[in-house]
Amino acid sequence: MKSDYFKSKLFMRYIWSYLFILLIPLAFATIFIYRSAVSNLQSEIEQSHLNQLNQTKTIIDGRVKELIEIASRISYDERLTLYKVHDPYYSREAISALDNYKATSSIIGDLFLYYHDDDKIYSSFGMSGLDVFSDKYSFHKWTQNGLRQDLNTLKFPKMRPADLVSQPTSLQQSILAYLVPITPNSPAPHGTVMYFIPESELTGLIDSILGSYRGLTYIFDNNGQVLTNNGNEESLTAGDLGALFKLPPGIHNQTLNGQSHSVVSVKSDKNGWTYVTLMPSAQFFSSVLHVRSFIILLVSIVVIVGAALALLLARMQYLPISNLVHFASSKSRSSRTSGNELERIRISLQEHSTRADLQEPYARNHALLMLLKYGQTKSLSADLLEAFDLKFDHDCHFAVVIGFDKRSHLHDSKDDWQTMIQLFAEVDFPGLAARAYSVELPQPNQLALVVGFDPSGQTPFGQMQQIVEGIRTHLLELFDVSPVIGVGTAYTSHAHLNQSYIEACSAFESNILTVHGSVTFFEKLSNAPERSTFWIPGNVLLKLSQSLKQGSYDVSEQTLQEALKNLPAAGLSAPHLRLIHYDILTTLLKTASELGIHGLTQDVLSKLNFNSSEEFEAICLDLAGRICSQVERDRTKEEHSLMDRIVGYIDNHFMEHTLSLEVVSAEYGISPSYLSRTFKEKTGINFIQYIWQKRMNEVMHQLKTTNDPLKEIIVRVGYLDTPNFIRKFKKETGYTPGQYRTLNTSGEHA
Repeated sequence: MKSDYFKSKLFMRYIWSYLFILLIPLAFATIFIYRSAVSNLQSEIEQSHLNQLNQTKTIIDGRVKELIEIASRISYDERLTLYKVHDPYYSREAISALDNYKATSSIIGDLFLYYHDDDKIYSSFGMSGLDVFSDKYSFHKWTQNGLRQDLNTLKFPKMRPADLVSQPTSLQQSILAYLVPITPNSPAPHGTVMYFIPESELTGLIDSILGSYRGLTYIFDNNGQVLTNNGNEESLTAGDLGALFKLPPGIHNQTLNGQSHSVVSVKSDKNGWTYVTLMPSAQFFSSVLHVRSFIILLVSIVVIVGAALALLLARMQYLPISNLVHFASSKSRSSRTSGNELERIRISLQEHSTRADLQEPYARNHALLMLLKYGQTKSLSADLLEAFDLKFDHDCHFAVVIGFDKRSHLHDSKDDWQTMIQLFAEVDFPGLAARAYSVELPQPNQLALVVGFDPSGQTPFGQMQQIVEGIRTHLLELFDVSPVIGVGTAYTSHAHLNQSYIEACSAFESNILTVHGSVTFFEKLSNAPERSTFWIPGNVLLKLSQSLKQGSYDVSEQTLQEALKNLPAAGLSAPHLRLIHYDILTTLLKTASELGIHGLTQDVLSKLNFNSSEEFEAICLDLAGRICSQVERDRTKEEHSLMDRIVGYIDNHFMEHTLSLEVVSAEYGISPSYLSRTFKEKTGINFIQYIWQKRMNEVMHQLKTTNDPLKEIIVRVGYLDTPNFIRKFKKETGYTPGQYRTLNTSGEHA
């Protein structure tokens, strides 16, 4: 009787009806899921590259700024005057000075000093004639006459594109030449500082942008000329390069060499350079190959099951009602199970597509931290603040520094600390017309608040007291802690938040030294008993000391000018005025001593015979500048040294399953967010990826060199979730651990 089913048109109509009902929605669902996977992956990669390009731009801008600053210091260095570099007695000291300047920047390959109309050029290797220099460094596209003309006539800094340089004692090397006239920004420069920058220094940086994806990265100068590119793909035509240079900053789709490309472009506000990354769009489809294979397999299974289900449903329609009910009840679960599996795939893809960029909280915190340290700068544009949803639309702004004693349970509770950071990420005080943003500071268990408010009927200081009291009460109610709080002065623009932050740090430091768990306002510090400060308020000297400790020259300059501006009009006697001057110098020298900066006292003593307040102010500003510069150098050196120690610590402890961001940050006394951000700047990858790669390499090594069971190896390297490790291992290598061991051991025996 079954063979008669297929002879019936009604039965065949049932079958085709059910098949169409199944296949049409299934086809649309499959296309939607696959397109969503590709689109979401492409969007995430493009956004990631946009962030990395901006980071690369910032780093390169900083390096170029360093080169200009080095040239400025060279122009004022008495050891490098034209007379001394020519003098046989002083020339060795000049060469040593150039060598020291060369060592201050990691991207400098060679450094040269040239004075206009001189037939000699000077470097850390010594003095040589221009003809000898041209023979030693033979550029393919930069003639000897062109070199001489650029050295003598250049009035503005200029970066030459990468060019092959032939040297007698080595192979050809691609080098960028950066020329800075000295004195910088002078309308009539008297010489030129020339840096040789190996192209590999820049390409090594921009290669990290693409990661595992194929593509090109270009750096254009402000005239559209290619300075350098990573050279991983064949070069583009001049027309394509011109089109890339003219693209506005952002993410674009562009057809180049007959292929569709995803193009990401950013532009530097400081030097006008344009950074462009382009990747073939086709590789986004290949990146979701495993998703496509899985979908095809799942569709095949569903089609087979659906065909069987259609046959059964048609038979149920064709047979008596009793048989139809029986078969429907017995097969309906299978249909729902298939549908649920597809639904779970769809939900997982949607969840994957809605994940926020993990770097956004750190970037937001970094932007606020830069605002506190340097005030409103060009790097913190209105668009950037808007992207982070940071609004500074109030009339007054001030900074608050909050710290917690080690005895507080917040010191040991990661969850409570993170909860507090999230709660204070943005806090509104409607009754006081105020809003606050939290900033996690590099010091552990410390955060700052950026507060904006609109003055009401009461005094601004009274309103500030109510806001701070509200913050303190909020902390006490939610976390049962009484923090140490320092409060800076309120300013009418958020551009002066660096001033308020320095004041808040001063108040906080004074608070720690006096009463724990209390609130100190910087404005009230001036009411403290004065000892040797005479008519200069004590909080001004405290602010001066704190600005030097923070390395903030802008704030220390303004503070010094504030301290000195009213002295001439005070009618003080000369001895009395000199005592006040000595008090200011004592503050500067004492702060330098506390920072471990020695050797300034003798230099200052030699300049004490000043004849006017202007000369004294110049001496103080010079001293403050030297202290701030040294603080910045020490801080940068300490950051590099600290990251080197942290990387070494991870290399020695990566096989411990308890190793985490919080454990390492506690070990070195820094905040987790600061460690996460700085670690990625140092290594190029985030903390979790670095540990995973170390463990992955160790597992691969032990698979090749031992016969130990896989589970034992995985647990030994600190990874407790064996199934998840195997899945990630196969995704990264294309093999299961067992297949990897078999391939490598068989290869060795062969």
